[in-house]
Amino acid sequence: MCPDNLPFRHHLLLVEDDRLFSATLSLALEDAGYAVTVTATTGEALDVLAQHSFELAIVDEGLPGGSGLDLAPLLRERFHVPFFFLTGSDFGACVDRAIGEGALAYLVKPVNVAQLKPMIATALARSADLAGLRKTRDQLQTALDQERDVSIATGIVMARVDLGRAEAFEFLRRAARSSRRKLADVAHDLIESRGSALKTDAFMP
Repeated sequence: MCPDNLPFRHHLLLVEDDRLFSATLSLALEDAGYAVTVTATTGEALDVLAQHSFELAIVDEGLPGGSGLDLAPLLRERFHVPFFFLTGSDFGACVDRAIGEGALAYLVKPVNVAQLKPMIATALARSADLAGLRKTRDQLQTALDQERDVSIATGIVMARVDLGRAEAFEFLRRAARSSRRKLADVAHDLIESRGSALKTDAFMP
């Protein structure tokens, strides 16, 4: 089922090569109100992840061509998708590695969907919190980068036009107003041009 057709439902990715088990679990999850996309290999999962957004992945530990655990760092670092692991046994080393890779849970088959639902709800809430934190982090980083660019550009103006810091900053502000651009954009362009942009009309008094 294509997740883009169901924007009002939480989107889950199920990576499981046991066709009967994946069909049973996906139907139960859909009955519980989730949109579920099923893939059978890590390669298929990566293809789908590159095209669609998911809020949770449920991954079988044993998959054709490699371990589902190999997906963990990609889910965590590239796609920012929280994940559970499924397994046919509770072998301790696998559990330890799964938790070490950031899995929120390690589930032994057969899975009780009634018990899985509150775990999914908790994971989705955590995912939303993490997304909010990433957005705040990115906004702060952008603000810091812009402040740094303005400071560097001010220094360039001070050196090239022989002005004090306050006058050089005001020089940049006037250039931004006259060109109807953001101060940070003007500063960035000045840095990129290594100061040569000072000769353009945007910086003329």
